Amino acid sequence: MMGRLEEDAAKLFYEFSLDKMVPADHLLRKIDRFLDFDDIRAHLKPFYSHTGRPSVDPELMCRMLIVGYCYGIRSERRLCEEVHLNLAYRWFCKLGIEDKIPNHSTFSKARHGRFRESDLFRKLFEQVVFSCMSEGLVKGEGFAVDASMIRADASEDNAVEAGESIDWSDPKIASRPVTEYLDAIDQDGAPRKKISLTDPTARWTAAIGGQARFTWATNYLIDVETSVIVDVEPTPAYRKAEVEAAKTMIDRTEHRFGLKPRRLMGDAAYGSAEMLGWMVDEKQIEPHVALFETPGAPTTNFTIKDFQYHEDRDVFTCPAGKELRQFWRNYKTPRSGISKDNRRMYRSRNTDCAVCPLKSSCCPSAPFRKVSRSIYEHARDKVKRLRGTEEYEQSRRDRKKVEMSFAHLKCQHRFRRLRLRGPTGANDEFLLAATTQNLRKLAKYAPNPFLPMQNAA
Repeated sequence: MMGRLEEDAAKLFYEFSLDKMVPADHLLRKIDRFLDFDDIRAHLKPFYSHTGRPSVDPELMCRMLIVGYCYGIRSERRLCEEVHLNLAYRWFCKLGIEDKIPNHSTFSKARHGRFRESDLFRKLFEQVVFSCMSEGLVKGEGFAVDASMIRADASEDNAVEAGESIDWSDPKIASRPVTEYLDAIDQDGAPRKKISLTDPTARWTAAIGGQARFTWATNYLIDVETSVIVDVEPTPAYRKAEVEAAKTMIDRTEHRFGLKPRRLMGDAAYGSAEMLGWMVDEKQIEPHVALFETPGAPTTNFTIKDFQYHEDRDVFTCPAGKELRQFWRNYKTPRSGISKDNRRMYRSRNTDCAVCPLKSSCCPSAPFRKVSRSIYEHARDKVKRLRGTEEYEQSRRDRKKVEMSFAHLKCQHRFRRLRLRGPTGANDEFLLAATTQNLRKLAKYAPNPFLPMQNAA
């Protein structure tokens, strides 16, 4: 017999539990147990007044933001609607069935005020990293670093060509992102093609899909054991800034968590001689990175590879067996012999080259031959010795895990474009996105006490 929904008279009393409506294996239930806002409240307390009407609970706003970044709800207006309708979201946000949802404008007010003044999102991110460490998801043996381009909230229509005069005091373009750009303009010496008037720090680049857009770079430092993100840093989208971000993240991770990797994995962007020297000499980290090679002009002459360096004597020998030295005589005032680009120059004797049968293939138009060596070349040599080893090949495979984190960010979290502008806006968004990714790692790898134990078979 076909069933029929019966309409009973309204009940005077009813019992309803949100907790019973959320399954034991629900993602939000899995990650809820790793969130402790007692420290967050203590951290925020100095930024709230002791008098007046109570504000919206900062824990509620943080939990709602986590829901939004976890499920790819990019609009805060839509986020409020989804939390209003979804029972699991209400349960996670500690809201009752009849509790009101805060207005979407509350998030902007808190973000531009107390949250940024207190660096709340950095505090929340680090708290989740500590949880990952306590669950054994971070080993600290090997880290991987990389950057990924994210579209800025900036239109190419509201931009000017680099070199054009801009009146930054114009009220039409005056904004917080503009102020942040002007405060840091002296630190940015990289050439630019276009400048956005809404987010001037964002870079015009064609790195995304071949079409030029204004972009930011999110820099990840991950532990390759389970791909937990141990640090994140926003930068404009160009290589030098990304390399400096890697140094910042490694130093900060060591300071905040006491973690320093034995080996660091990265692509050729992190394989410059200076970066390698920093890893080897200052941090004592094994560089498992691809070497950054500067292409030279095509030539038929002998190259630096044809010259053998002798570290014990600090000299080169040419293919004919003659020496090349930095100095062929002693100076009254000692000279460092180091150029502005951190290189040492070595030269042969005129008398040796004049009678050499290989001169036409070595220095046909010069009286002697010169070669240069970076002061960090020993670090490059270390990478060359590591290449081909089993551990280095394993590092090449592990390095892909950071790229997988970026793919997960853009596909699962639908994080392909920023909604906030300026360095602080990018910092807020990237920290929240990385926090939710780490919470997903905890949900995946940490044992779930709400589920019955499975048989080993």
